[in-house]
Amino acid sequence: MGNKLIGLGVAVAVSSLSVFAGAAHADTTLLNVSYDPTREFYADFNKQFAAQWQKDAGENISIRTSHGGSGAQARSVIDGLEADVVTLALAGDIDKIAKKTTLLPEDWQIRLPFNSSPYTSTVVFLVRKGNPKGIHDWSDLVKPGVQVITPNPKTSGGARWNFLAAWAYSLKHSGNSDAAATDFVAKLYANVAVLDTGSRGSTITFVERHQGDVLIGGENEALLAQQQLKAEGLEIVVPSSSILIEPSVALLDRNVDKHGTRKAAEAYLNFLYTEQGQEIAAKHYFRPRNAVILGKYLSQFPSVDSSTTIDSFGGWTVAQAKFFADDGIFDKIYKPVK
Repeated sequence: MGNKLIGLGVAVAVSSLSVFAGAAHADTTLLNVSYDPTREFYADFNKQFAAQWQKDAGENISIRTSHGGSGAQARSVIDGLEADVVTLALAGDIDKIAKKTTLLPEDWQIRLPFNSSPYTSTVVFLVRKGNPKGIHDWSDLVKPGVQVITPNPKTSGGARWNFLAAWAYSLKHSGNSDAAATDFVAKLYANVAVLDTGSRGSTITFVERHQGDVLIGGENEALLAQQQLKAEGLEIVVPSSSILIEPSVALLDRNVDKHGTRKAAEAYLNFLYTEQGQEIAAKHYFRPRNAVILGKYLSQFPSVDSSTTIDSFGGWTVAQAKFFADDGIFDKIYKPVK
């Protein structure tokens, strides 16, 4: 089982590094600091970009990719990891890099289409064969005896999307009451026995370690696990409402200028928006922004209500301060199991 998903059977409590060498002697090397669920996607993307770069620029390129929880990855860059580009779970993590360093401008989102978010996803549930606990919506996750697996929103971007989707569901069913939403997510996290540092760690906990009754996670990760581990009989449950996950990408100006890699780094991110790049995203279960390509792959994606977006919360600056900062709502409601 451990070999069916790249890196699934490897501990991911800390970030891991993979390398695609376009040739034995590369003319250029890029470091892409990314988040957990993009491992398979960028392993494929890097090979195809390297071939295109060799064709267009006449250079061989080596691409190193670091994976971990999105928040933890942002902290590593802030602390000195010299990424050329970052491809993280949410804009808020790149905002942190912009605010705490001089690596890129604070208006970095305007530099690429769709606010520098080349593909999307949404939050769904993954349950075991036959759905033995009868999990159909968010309300089922707070029932006694239901064990929930989700990563830690202090270190994982995917976990923050999960939290906000649950919060938004409660608001819709409580007359927009923050007090009711706080009570709801407190009950949900009381059913969480393990908070891994990143989304792939939570997938390992649920799929390989057989812990928990339901995994909350990105649609892309759930489809990957379901399609590649068919023998396990994993089933996707679509809740009545979810959230639009918008992973973000950015070039780190100070680092690419130091490394002399600006041209290659710009081409690398732009390749994500090409038809070829969008096809690669779709094949790895991310929803491409290109409507034509999305149409080709639409049958693989379940119908999900993702009308809630980060703008529903006032943007990441507001959401981070309210929910995930020290002494924010998550810190107040989560009490680790002893």
